Amino acid sequence: MRTLTAIDDREIRDLLARDEFFWLDLTAPSPEDVEKLEGLLSLHPRCTQGLREPIGRPVLEEFESHVLLAFFGITEESVEPVEVRLVISGGFVLTIHEQPIESLERLTEHGVHGDEGEVIYTILGALATSFFKAVDKIDEVIDTIEEEIMGSPNPGTAQLRRLVNVKNQLVRLRHIATKQRDVLGNSIDEIGSLPGLQARPRDFRDVYQQMISVSELIDSARDVLTGAQDVYLSAVSNRLNQVVERLTIIATIFLPLTFVTGFFGQNFGWMIQHISSFAAFAAFGIGGLIGTLVILLLVFERAGYIDLPPARKNASSRSLNPGAR
Repeated sequence: MRTLTAIDDREIRDLLARDEFFWLDLTAPSPEDVEKLEGLLSLHPRCTQGLREPIGRPVLEEFESHVLLAFFGITEESVEPVEVRLVISGGFVLTIHEQPIESLERLTEHGVHGDEGEVIYTILGALATSFFKAVDKIDEVIDTIEEEIMGSPNPGTAQLRRLVNVKNQLVRLRHIATKQRDVLGNSIDEIGSLPGLQARPRDFRDVYQQMISVSELIDSARDVLTGAQDVYLSAVSNRLNQVVERLTIIATIFLPLTFVTGFFGQNFGWMIQHISSFAAFAAFGIGGLIGTLVILLLVFERAGYIDLPPARKNASSRSLNPGAR
């Protein structure tokens, strides 16, 4: 079975004349090349029109001697779906895609062996398998984001943006995978009944089962992503609770201090007459503030709101109990 990666008029005519099945794989062909293929491969004009530009969704269109199938594969580096337009007939299979796809490059490099049906099955199977690798990479990205969220004391919007990007990728992959699954499920008989094509419907059903598995994996990845988003929201909520708790502690500390300073700031006659020395000022004014602060800190520490260092706790205890040794 011959595998071609460029249009060779003489060789293609010889292969067609000998009725030898071949695979022609083209990356971003020019409009002139597509026009040449119409006459060289006897394609239907509507099929040629579909080959000129990406269709945008998985679809199969049947003609008299061939079918046009829009199928998607995934690039390994960017995890982006790339449309592959296939023309399948009893004498050849033509694949056209705008970007290189590693799974197809490996097939063209090492060659495809087997009968006609096995060749088509291998091509479609390679494209379907590329979805599994993409979902595995997305799972790794989700796990990495979860670890960053759990390990960061203050998760930021960067993790949230990455989660949203991953969610958009999964939504697009799921849309394509489900459409692709449905197209295969409804078009197995059309492909297997092409004139002169020796194919087993069981092979195409295997690709159909692969796309079902891909859809299930994508749904599982979406569940994991939802869990990661819940982890992020919980971390942000815990962070907010910690900030509110600290602000509440600060406000509670300053509340009695404000009362003490306000009380001693009043012009009562007794205070004006009796607080006339620095010792009295230190005892009633400064001592009242420090004593109130120490009592509040000990109450917060025993309630578990704050954790005082041992040295400060001992000093606070001694200030409350001067006779302790």
